[in-house]
Amino acid sequence: MLAAIQPLDPIAVSLGPINVAWYGLIIGTGIILGYFLANSEADRIGLPKDTFADLLIWAVPIAIISARIYYVIFQWEFYANNPGAIIQIWNGGIAIHGALIGSVVTAIVFAKRRGISVWKIVDIAAPSIILGQMLGRWGNFMNQEAHGGEVTRAFLEGLYLPDWIINQMYIEVNGSYAYYHPTFLYESLWSLAGLILLLVMRRFNPGRGEIFLTYVIWYSIGRAFIEGLRTDSLMLTESIRVAQFISIVLIIGAIAIMLYRRKTGQSNVRYADKKNA
Repeated sequence: MLAAIQPLDPIAVSLGPINVAWYGLIIGTGIILGYFLANSEADRIGLPKDTFADLLIWAVPIAIISARIYYVIFQWEFYANNPGAIIQIWNGGIAIHGALIGSVVTAIVFAKRRGISVWKIVDIAAPSIILGQMLGRWGNFMNQEAHGGEVTRAFLEGLYLPDWIINQMYIEVNGSYAYYHPTFLYESLWSLAGLILLLVMRRFNPGRGEIFLTYVIWYSIGRAFIEGLRTDSLMLTESIRVAQFISIVLIIGAIAIMLYRRKTGQSNVRYADKKNA
């Protein structure tokens, strides 16, 4: 009876031989909404017109490429024996931390070339980034991926989830069906809470850099805990998950940078100040 549950179709639209996946549509929606959120805020605090439009032209493709490179590096044993699969990104295999690395490096180079404070750019972008992550996890939901370990249906019902979510978490793994932790939902809700935090935070005009650093800390705390529930983690060693290790490093690093900027007075320049330094 349970095996008859039909998962949601990961393909949104088929146009002849071209299939448009929900994953791609959801990611695209996140990018568009994130752009409008960042662009409106950039206008409010006086950044030059089209700053974020110009940044996205570079940041989006570089983020996708770096997300893929990051994933391939930590799965190198497989890709070394299957080099043709490296470019097959449509089969899955990108990592958020890789995308963040590529995006931040791009923002640093872009800011220096435009003569704009990189902290100003990443502070404005932080709510957009976590918005994209919040939505992007629903792409994982449509693909029945990035889930946690086995649970019972009663456990999922105890979370007061609608049937369409519960049924989608009934997944075939190695020929066997079972219900799994909806870790995509946990991270999406954590990101939603983070988005609200960042939007409220910027109303109080904090020191420059602190919105982005708060984002790094907030997201990393949630990711470190949620990653421990997942069954598809990239592994650094047999017992250490890459995402958890990176998250802990980011938490420590972000706190250290925040304290350093406060001690040296760099955070005295406020988020919404017109100064570009």
